[in-house]
Amino acid sequence: MLTKKQHELLLFIHRRLSEDGVSPSFDEMKDALQLASKSGVHRLVSALEERGFIRRLAHRARALEVLKMPDSAAPKAGGNVVEADFRRSRTSEHEAGIEVPVLGRIAAGVPIEAIQHEVDRLSVPAAMVSGGEHFALEVRGDSMIDAGILEGDLVIIRRADTANTGDIVVALVHDQEATLKKLRKKGGSIALEAANPAYETRIFGPGEVKVQGRLVGLIRRYH
Repeated sequence: MLTKKQHELLLFIHRRLSEDGVSPSFDEMKDALQLASKSGVHRLVSALEERGFIRRLAHRARALEVLKMPDSAAPKAGGNVVEADFRRSRTSEHEAGIEVPVLGRIAAGVPIEAIQHEVDRLSVPAAMVSGGEHFALEVRGDSMIDAGILEGDLVIIRRADTANTGDIVVALVHDQEATLKKLRKKGGSIALEAANPAYETRIFGPGEVKVQGRLVGLIRRYH
């Protein structure tokens, strides 16, 4: 059984992982559940982990994995405890993946060389790449660690030349340097924000930044 708040948090984490490929921050969880402090989020996360619904990945910021989900999308009316049958939320081992090209490395730090030509192929779950053209990049650097994106991760990008404020994008700076950052629009300027306080936000004028694609998923390999 789950309390109503535990159930709400589990659904929120699962939805964000499905949509963005990364788990929400504790601040985002606090706001979504309208809690007064992050200590309440910590208690809920710990409770979900103890009950086997999620797993925290050691030494990785914002890295949560959902292990199982309720069949129903909402708790029973009038109660604060959820009773449901549970199923594995992971993709079936027998579900066919779709291959996307790996186009080299992307900097999650100071921008490095522009996107390279195809260097490999990667099979990803079909649900992650539904609609549009996609490619993968290997992350180098630590500027996005608070967004749950670590060095060595493979980010799945939907090719696009536009993005909304708050999207994590592959940005081409001055037609030479590619970087993975959160995009914010400020008038005619573009701000590329890191998810690591050690890095400063960089501001660019019109025409200096071209969006190459938007983050839709992430794959982490364990050795």
